[in-house]
Amino acid sequence: MSFSFFKARSKTPQDIARATKDSLLALDSPTVVEVKVLEKALEEVDKNFSAMKVMLCGDGEAEPNTDQILQLTVEICKEDVIPLLVHKLLIFGWQARKDLVLCWSVILRQEVDDSNCCVDYIENHLELLDFLVVCYDNKDVALTCGSMLRECIKFRSLAKYILDSASFHFFFKYVELPNFDVASDAFLTFKDLLTKHEKEVSEYLTSHYDEFFEMYETLLTSPNYVTRRQSLKLLTDFLLEAPNSQIMKKYIREIRYLKVIMTLLRDSSKNIQLSAFHIFKVFVANPNKTHEIKIILSKNCEKLLELLRSLSMGKGSEDEQFEEEKEMIISEIEKVSRFMNRERPS
Repeated sequence: MSFSFFKARSKTPQDIARATKDSLLALDSPTVVEVKVLEKALEEVDKNFSAMKVMLCGDGEAEPNTDQILQLTVEICKEDVIPLLVHKLLIFGWQARKDLVLCWSVILRQEVDDSNCCVDYIENHLELLDFLVVCYDNKDVALTCGSMLRECIKFRSLAKYILDSASFHFFFKYVELPNFDVASDAFLTFKDLLTKHEKEVSEYLTSHYDEFFEMYETLLTSPNYVTRRQSLKLLTDFLLEAPNSQIMKKYIREIRYLKVIMTLLRDSSKNIQLSAFHIFKVFVANPNKTHEIKIILSKNCEKLLELLRSLSMGKGSEDEQFEEEKEMIISEIEKVSRFMNRERPS
């Protein structure tokens, strides 16, 4: 006798999307103010997230079905589940947030008819990105939101929106939050925003040059060692990229920023000194140095030469290149100093 009659029907993508939506909406019920009711509602959310994860990622024994993944992605958009996933995550438990991050990364990648339907959905609800950014203020969900944001930033249109939004400014605060894990995660997201899409970053820096670098100076001069070191390394990463050549040429004509980099050259940390050198050398090697830049280099010639001669990387092939660059910079500073001394009235 067959017992298949009693076998539970497998849930379809439509079933899972609808059940997930219903369980999330249930969190708004007036009765969830009672602890036991809330716990029950969150258990239902956990169960649906788990089912969603299995359909999207498999269960460890069977591979996920591609058609079901696409169908579930479409249903999540059609049922307006995405805003609920974002806005309700503040009350999710640890396991639910973990499952959400995994599911989020999968559905954002899915292309249906040559279109990323979830990305298209977010483009029409851009306030969701602002919400994820400001969630860095909540240490309980900050890492979850950070992971979800970095998945979004992989897409040009979403990264561009965040760069141009007012919420981008919050990153200058978040990277210095007292919670080390949250600050580190915020810096990862900040770095992705400034390095993932060169064209969009170049456009942003061109149109927000003064505003951005004024805020960035606060990171380079931060009393926090980690902030100084990370922001200086990141500055090298994006400023010296080919698409940002015009931004770099403008930056190295600014006395204000030369002084910041020279201060970092004197930092007590050797790592910061070495990173600062890679930006300082661009100021010095610039064939179109302003008269003001030449004056600063000439006035500080002796101190700069003493500092540079004591600076070394260690041993290895990289050290040889560094020493060659250092000698070239020393020679250029000496040359500028001699020229300025001849120009100076007696």
